[in-house]
Amino acid sequence: MDKRTLKLGLGLLLLIGVVGLLAVVFRQPEKLNGAVLDPPLPAPDFSLTRADGTQFRLSAYRGEIVLLYFGYTSCPDVCPATMAELRQARDALTNALADRVQVVLVAVDPDRDTPERIQQYAEHFDQSFIGLSGSLDELQKIWDAYGIIRAVEESQSAGGYLVSHTARVYLVDPSGDLRLSFAFGTLPEDITHDLRLLLEE
Repeated sequence: MDKRTLKLGLGLLLLIGVVGLLAVVFRQPEKLNGAVLDPPLPAPDFSLTRADGTQFRLSAYRGEIVLLYFGYTSCPDVCPATMAELRQARDALTNALADRVQVVLVAVDPDRDTPERIQQYAEHFDQSFIGLSGSLDELQKIWDAYGIIRAVEESQSAGGYLVSHTARVYLVDPSGDLRLSFAFGTLPEDITHDLRLLLEE
């Protein structure tokens, strides 16, 4: 091999290396689909008694992602659709990653939703999901902390009154920070994408 060919080959390798290095340095981080809280805020901690009598505390889930949703079991449309989408999003992860995602449903209708009833409802979508309720005073503090707006509305439906409520899903990251929220109707695959990115950080 003559010197000219050798220099040409070395120059080409150097060029490839520089291009590769620049690609790494200037690579844009993958974009999250949810509404990003920048900077993230510490998620307000809370505790409620579960249907089995044990105590749920949000801060006990550090190291995992918590998908926090506020809803009720008599909801005719938004709540069941959201819970089904959260199940689909979690199911699309590998088992190892899915085990680090906890879906939590907090009641906005404590008059009808006992801890037992809301837990059964949550488990209807996935056995790992947690349903929580409590007294109006207990729940009001949590709703206020997360900016949840709710209003009881009279209805002629067989299910009785309806409860209008904030219909976002809040993502608490493994550090215990509120990192994202998802609007109603966010595609399950978009939620899965964000879960995977955050779990692999």
